[in-house]
Amino acid sequence: MKYNFGGPIIVFLIVAIHVMLPKHLAMASRATLPLHLKRNCTYAITVQTTCTKGAETSNHVSIRFGDSNSNDVLVHRLNSKHVKRLDPLEPQVLDDVPIKPFEVCTIDQFEHRSKCVELPVCYLYLKLTGDDDWRLGFAQIRVLEGPHLSSNYFYFRRYLPRNVWHGVDVCDNKGTPFGLKHKRKVFN
Repeated sequence: MKYNFGGPIIVFLIVAIHVMLPKHLAMASRATLPLHLKRNCTYAITVQTTCTKGAETSNHVSIRFGDSNSNDVLVHRLNSKHVKRLDPLEPQVLDDVPIKPFEVCTIDQFEHRSKCVELPVCYLYLKLTGDDDWRLGFAQIRVLEGPHLSSNYFYFRRYLPRNVWHGVDVCDNKGTPFGLKHKRKVFN
């Protein structure tokens, strides 16, 4: 009597592969890609205008931010991306009436989709284009798809100069005997 186990084993393997493979493919398709492999991320940009008289502006404001790998995100005319106004005293959204961004004593939040940063946001620059002054309090960038990539608060509390990029860079600081050494960023 001769036994042939090859046939049933092959059939069993084919059935097992046929049953198990779709489950593994489904799990692989649900797995999230690393952010740097995604095409775009959504950024929530929070900006506070101080309560100083004359701090508001109707000028065009552009913003650029990024990480220490030079993944630069540029938003021209941030004013046109306005999403909502936040109440500084209570964490509720005030969106009942049409609003103009960058009014005195307000916190505005904007949303922008662009390429993803790979590391936490560590620099932020703003450019004010127009004739009036604007006194910025703070700004913050939150990456909605990856909160670990969000920035800390960037504090300004001063009037921004017009027609030049002005900001804060906390990337790649190196200590020297003479103090901190910063890499210089040059923007056009």
